[in-house]
Amino acid sequence: MSDATSSLVFIVDDDDEVRRALARLVRSAGYHVEAFESAGSFLNDADLLSRPACLLLDLQLPDVSGLELQREVRMILPVIFITGHGDIPTSVTAMKAGAADFLPKPICDTVLLEVIEHSLVLAVEMFKHRRELTDIQGRLNRLTPREREVMALVVTGRLNKQVASELGTTEKTVKIHRARVMEKMEANSLADLVRIADKAGICAGDRKWTLH
Repeated sequence: MSDATSSLVFIVDDDDEVRRALARLVRSAGYHVEAFESAGSFLNDADLLSRPACLLLDLQLPDVSGLELQREVRMILPVIFITGHGDIPTSVTAMKAGAADFLPKPICDTVLLEVIEHSLVLAVEMFKHRRELTDIQGRLNRLTPREREVMALVVTGRLNKQVASELGTTEKTVKIHRARVMEKMEANSLADLVRIADKAGICAGDRKWTLH
């Protein structure tokens, strides 16, 4: 089983009876649970970033639809849809958008707990990835604009003299900037720096970087 002491299951369902029953079931499996009656209350009050979590989500909600809420959070945590009004086109849309599963009501307890377990394994990986990107972003923020330019060129394989020529500076100056980049990015080698850039999804072509 996933680490129940750190994993969290969010429940968003406007039916009080269903919401309470789901919460009891999930707690019985050892997980922490936070339940909400609407998408709005969930988005306003839920802490989505402090630990691994998945979302057990009703398709039909009083404020916005489950599909709309999925679009808001799908990059942050796995979504498991539950519904008494699902159809094939809707389920296909949800799954294409990255839903972990799409379960019709009434839900088999065993199946639901298995899906939650699988989703929390995925949630742990997503959580680690976010933490890693946050760490890398912190290192990038320490670079000066010129050091960013040097790094963007270095990770594409350019030599110091080529970088100097492109930036209109001297090779000696590039060496100084490059050393500072390695230190600030906590990279032990060029290969290490390239791996960091690749892991962060840094697009170096125009030196406008996006982490994802």
